[in-house]
Amino acid sequence: MSIVPNKENKNIEFKEKLSSATHLKQDKKQHLASQMKYLLEIGRGTAVYVIGVDDDGKTKGLTELEFEETLNVLKVVASENNANVAKIEKFADNGNLLGKIVINKAYTNGFKSHIVIASSGHVNHGKSTLIGTLMTGKQDTELKNWLFLDTLPHEIERNLSADLHYALLGFKDNKPLHLKNPLDKKERSRVVEQSDKMISFVDAPGHEGFLRTAIRGVVGQDIDYGMLVVAADDGVMNMTKEHLGLLLAVNLPVIVCITKVDKIGKRKIEETELQMEELLKHVGRVPYLVKDENDLNVVIDKLDTIVPIIRTSAVTLEGYDILNKTLLALPERRRNLDKPFLMFIDKIYNVSGVGTVISGTIKQGRLQAGSELLLGPDATGKMKKVKAPSIEMHYHRLAEADTGFVVGVALRGVNYDDVKRGMILCSPELSPSPAKNFEAEVLILTHPTRITNGYEPVIHLFTVGESAKVELIDKEYLKSGENGKIRFAFKYSPHYLEEGDRFIFREGKTKGIGTITKILN
Repeated sequence: MSIVPNKENKNIEFKEKLSSATHLKQDKKQHLASQMKYLLEIGRGTAVYVIGVDDDGKTKGLTELEFEETLNVLKVVASENNANVAKIEKFADNGNLLGKIVINKAYTNGFKSHIVIASSGHVNHGKSTLIGTLMTGKQDTELKNWLFLDTLPHEIERNLSADLHYALLGFKDNKPLHLKNPLDKKERSRVVEQSDKMISFVDAPGHEGFLRTAIRGVVGQDIDYGMLVVAADDGVMNMTKEHLGLLLAVNLPVIVCITKVDKIGKRKIEETELQMEELLKHVGRVPYLVKDENDLNVVIDKLDTIVPIIRTSAVTLEGYDILNKTLLALPERRRNLDKPFLMFIDKIYNVSGVGTVISGTIKQGRLQAGSELLLGPDATGKMKKVKAPSIEMHYHRLAEADTGFVVGVALRGVNYDDVKRGMILCSPELSPSPAKNFEAEVLILTHPTRITNGYEPVIHLFTVGESAKVELIDKEYLKSGENGKIRFAFKYSPHYLEEGDRFIFREGKTKGIGTITKILN
């Protein structure tokens, strides 16, 4: 048949069919992976598989089920080579199917700039809708853009976020790359591939019952900027103040978006802005209403002190042009690429055909696919040797990933049940020494009475969230607004710590911030 090429190019392979039961067994999978690696090398990053055809080029044909199973096996084997399926062609042959599958090697990232922004604010103030509208560039007349953030079924039913969600906005030639369907993995991958600047959003839940998750989003994801969302019709609420406190506790520059300005009149909008201005002044920040590029030019290099305030409407798209320009103008922070690779694990997945996959934000260094790494610590403080055969960022395969990238990493050499949130993945060069005890300088932000020896708050440090016992060093007790030195002892497991790490601790209505000054053991 004409669709079956002659095997003139050495990067073309004929396969009659592949089955998960047979070809994903370790020995068979390794054989296929070695074969694909050779094809990718001689094809300069491209391998072509013709399926439904035997080794002699005679057509056999596949059923729909056999076609999909063969394709799935090739996807799994491609992930072993840090490659991905780039093109699928399907042809009919007397009622059966033939196919041409093109596999491409992942290449190094070409981003000129990458920024991570935490979206925070009170429940139902429009955080997810704001991000969904930025991604599509379309008016949200049906109020459904919030569904574009990989929302969970129970969140859809209750109309509120309960976990962290991730989204991206890419810019090319100073213009946003909008998505027709943000739920389409191929479209997200295209944005990653084509962008010369990319914004990764970490969307935190706004309900008070999920404050611990919101803290994880701000503290655990190596955030560059905070975006505080306030609904014009509701104004400043308790969780608005709580989330602003979290952003400022970790020294993040903040942008405020006043949402839903289409729903109410000018006077109520101005009242909400006045509330926000008073709150910002109370915490030592200067509010500045940004209406056009001239205003933006005033504030963009002073974000450590000035907080831009932007009016927005997802229904009319008011404010989205200047918001896009603000995001585009945000300077990228200095990256620690010269340090050994380190990331804290946030989420763990068990992916069929791939195995254990972890996700998180790279804290420092650069990760290359195929690297030999250390994972841990376990409950005894030991680190385990693992390998990272592939890296993905928003469904786009990367050969390497830099500091600040939010990535998923496939791991080989460890069981899914043995990986926990708060563990680290790192280069052996880091030589981590996990510890259960450390000293810190702390500031008590709120407490109903006073803190004494034996108090047990939860420590939030990167993705670590664990109870710790308190021993005061220089005072008998600490009250709201007071500084002091405290010795902390994790209650259950050791963790990787560094002097200078900032953390948040809380329990009930108590909240404080601290900086590690000495690691004990």
